[in-house]
Parts: sequence; structure tokens; C-alpha cells
Amino acid sequence: MTLEIACESPDQPDVIALIEASDVYAAALYPPEGNFGTDVAGLCQPDITFLVARWTGVVAGCGAIKWFEDGTGELKRIFVPEAGRGKGIGRSLMERLVSMAMEQGLHRLFLETGPLNREAVAMYRRFGFVECGPFADYPDNPYSLFMTKVL
Repeated sequence: MTLEIACESPDQPDVIALIEASDVYAAALYPPEGNFGTDVAGLCQPDITFLVARWTGVVAGCGAIKWFEDGTGELKRIFVPEAGRGKGIGRSLMERLVSMAMEQGLHRLFLETGPLNREAVAMYRRFGFVECGPFADYPDNPYSLFMTKVL
């Protein structure tokens, strides 16, 4: 079994299915006003780099960086379905995303997640992310946990 992570287009059928699974997962935890997932069209924009993790060729996770002109970035759509958890896929995606951000000279990363995503929040904390206030155009709301990391 091998894990490969590469920049890929999010508009592939198997990746779209993964993003839809992410939406279903989020909808089970939060009301519509608490879900801020970027859609496939948004993930195809030139200011976003989208990564796909494949476990022996099968889509097993994803994650992205949205690049801001001020030297910061936002991690987006980091998701590993339940069947893939515990195999280091999320950790490997995070390592690659943080490494890419540093290679591009970013000085800070942000992310928005939900406080009920306990496994994800614990992983982000292990990577040195700490809580912060809302950023970009996110509203302050009880469904969001905003985090940042200085690179």
C-alpha cells in the first residue's frame, strides 16, 4: 500500500465525490450557516493549490492552500474520510501543505474549522496552530474555530 500526494484538479469525478462526502460530514455536525466549505468551482481558481492524497491509486484525502497577496495563506478543504483515518493521510497532507507554504515564503497560515471536528483540531494543534479571531471574510460565529500558525 502506497500513499501519493500530488497537485490535481478538484473537478475529477472521484475528487468531487470526496468533496461531497466532506460536505455530508460537515452538514451532520453544523447547520447550513455554520458550513463554509469552498465549492469545486472555487477550488479551481488560480489562487488555490489543491492536493489529492491517493492510497494505492484511490482518492483518500484532500487539502488546499488559498494564497493571499499579503504573504499569508489559508488551508482549505482538508478532509480524510472515516475509512482512511488513522493511516497518517491527514498528517501527510498537512506536512505537504505547510511545506509548500514555507517554500513559497508565506509568513503565516490560517484555517477555519468547526469546534466539533475534534480529531482535526487536535491535529492542527500538533502542527502548531493556535486559536485566533475571524480572518478574511468569515463572520464571527459559534460554529467556527479560527486558527493560525506563524511560519
